[in-house]
Amino acid sequence: MSKDEKLEFNRITIDPNVMGGQPCIKGLRIPVALIVRLVASGKAFKEIIEDYPELKEEDIKQALEFAAWATTERVIPVKT
Repeated sequence: MSKDEKLEFNRITIDPNVMGGQPCIKGLRIPVALIVRLVASGKAFKEIIEDYPELKEEDIKQALEFAAWATTERVIPVKT
């Protein structure tokens, strides 16, 4: 993604009344964090969709993009 390209997260919502305000897939109670954990554990997109048939591949891709964006937007202290 180029520096000038604008990110749009049209598949991600944050609602304080849904899942405690965690970023979720729009219209679903599936948190972005869950999708990231599934991918990190080695699950393929196809497997995730088999387990959560209401998800689309684009939902998974956007959840990963959102997570990447979110981690660049704050400083996380690291012990050395």
